[in-house]
Amino acid sequence: MSVTEVILVDSLDRPIGKMEKLEVHKKGLLHRAITVYVFNSRRQLLLQRRASNKYHCGGLWSNTCCGHPYPDESTQHAAERRLQEEMGLSLSLTPVFELRYNLSVGNGLTEHEYGHVFFALSNAEPEMNPDEADAWCYRSVAEVSDDIARTPEAFTPWFVYTFSRIPGYLAQFTRG
Repeated sequence: MSVTEVILVDSLDRPIGKMEKLEVHKKGLLHRAITVYVFNSRRQLLLQRRASNKYHCGGLWSNTCCGHPYPDESTQHAAERRLQEEMGLSLSLTPVFELRYNLSVGNGLTEHEYGHVFFALSNAEPEMNPDEADAWCYRSVAEVSDDIARTPEAFTPWFVYTFSRIPGYLAQFTRG
């Protein structure tokens, strides 16, 4: 098995090194990440349920896909690669916003990430990689918001943290 390295960054997302992914999550070090939100023509969000065998947050619902750029890989390419690897979708992605968070994800692991968030529009049905996700659905932003309010524990911590920003950006993204 090959070692997956991620890009360590400072608070302005400037690269300061690289380190093995699991070690970064154990130490809670700030690193670069990507997050993808795919919406259909009805403005419903494509959610995935993370495969139960994932090293953290298995069985929880989350955004369409996420991951980390490899050292020397652009965030755009990483987002496109992860969307294909996780959900079998090759789509044109638009960078929408960036954010930082530092969240416990259980098992002594922390997601301390500088995240690059991308949106896409598509009515395609995903072809999930079973090592990454075991279910998917399209849900309206209002339904997702209600679900998070009722059962936040059913969702990944980063999705719960980030989702409140999505409606405003979605309105801007789908204008015109």
